[in-house]
Amino acid sequence: MRESAIYRNINTQYFKAKLLSWAQNFSHIAYYDSNYSDNNFNKKSYQNYDCIVGVDKISELIIGENDNFEKLKSYSNKVKDWIFGFLTYDLKNEIEDLKSKNSDNLNMPIMSFFQPKLLFFINKNIIKVEFDTDYTPRILVNNLVKQIKCYVPNKINSTEVNLIQKVSKEKYIENINEIKKYINKGYIYEMNYCIEFYSEETLINPVEKYLELNKLSSSPFSCFYKLYDRFLMSASPERFLMKKGVNIISQPIKGTAKRGITPEEDLKFKTQLANDSKEQSENVMIVDLVRNDLSKTAETGSVEVEELFGIYTFPQLHQMISTVKSKLRNDVNFFDAIKDCFPMGSMTGAPKIKSMELIEKFEETKRGLYSGAVGYVSPYYNFDFNVVIRSIQYNKSRKYVSFMVGSAITSKSDPEKEYAECLLKAAAMKQALYSNS
Repeated sequence: MRESAIYRNINTQYFKAKLLSWAQNFSHIAYYDSNYSDNNFNKKSYQNYDCIVGVDKISELIIGENDNFEKLKSYSNKVKDWIFGFLTYDLKNEIEDLKSKNSDNLNMPIMSFFQPKLLFFINKNIIKVEFDTDYTPRILVNNLVKQIKCYVPNKINSTEVNLIQKVSKEKYIENINEIKKYINKGYIYEMNYCIEFYSEETLINPVEKYLELNKLSSSPFSCFYKLYDRFLMSASPERFLMKKGVNIISQPIKGTAKRGITPEEDLKFKTQLANDSKEQSENVMIVDLVRNDLSKTAETGSVEVEELFGIYTFPQLHQMISTVKSKLRNDVNFFDAIKDCFPMGSMTGAPKIKSMELIEKFEETKRGLYSGAVGYVSPYYNFDFNVVIRSIQYNKSRKYVSFMVGSAITSKSDPEKEYAECLLKAAAMKQALYSNS
């Protein structure tokens, strides 16, 4: 049974960094930060909390065989509590008749969720701590908060990061031209193609790298996730799926432009993105795919596009974001809404199944958690999951650091411009990894 304690007039920005460092003492951490509406996307974010954090575990579910979604349903019904976790892209192999045989040096389980011992809800200058009295007596909570506020982390040894691009520019352009042949022959309309950057024999401080990445690219679906010796440091700007009451909300991103140096140049790039027919075409293809996915579990006639081609500004990029909503039917389980939309169309292409087949053909790295989803489910069966993009992953035991970037390929794609877009998306992650290394 959970109880709660509330603390007011806290410098929460300072507290969050301390909390994240203190939480490293535990095997399980799930930290989701909307960055206090620092960017204008938050007016459409539907966020319930500025920041929500789950620390340590009461129970966990780590699975990799078949029937993962059914096992997740059973686990959620059994604990009837907050659960935090992730879905990797390769769950597609369970949903569809697909396979993943590309290289994988991160070795994330295909799905993992845990029930936290401690929950922190942060809004403005207020912190609410929820705790299960069977594991954390109330008398200890005040001491914990005091301990976190003055916590001094242990020094973590680090080594130089030496990033290697797995696919050369020449090979990238060759692959784009081959993908366009499939598009021109009518097999697909659009495909998301991604490449990996990695560093081997590398030790990093995951908290430092996350905080640096979040400073460089503060985003509404930022997260830090720890599962034993594996870490995710994400500056995701994209929501995969949210359930709020009976409403299901998806906010796919398709369309990217760089920031300008001057306000005039910045406005110019933003306006160009808003009126770019190629970017609009990419976006509307994915919006149609999302509408179709949502319709599988929606009340008849409830699927609607709340916003089409919204242009939102982030620290390093302008993005084209659309919002699609539906109402969940009474006769379906909310996990079915997640399953029927997974993987998210913005990270596959259209049609989805053929695009995923071609992704496996042309990419050299198993996506794993990249282009999967991280999020939480509440005791009231609401949920919120991001899209794992703009994210660094780290396997501490293997000393392997990795991130992937990509773009949507259509018949109008210019390989040189697509390559430049990948480098633009990689910039913040490179900068974060090279800082103090």
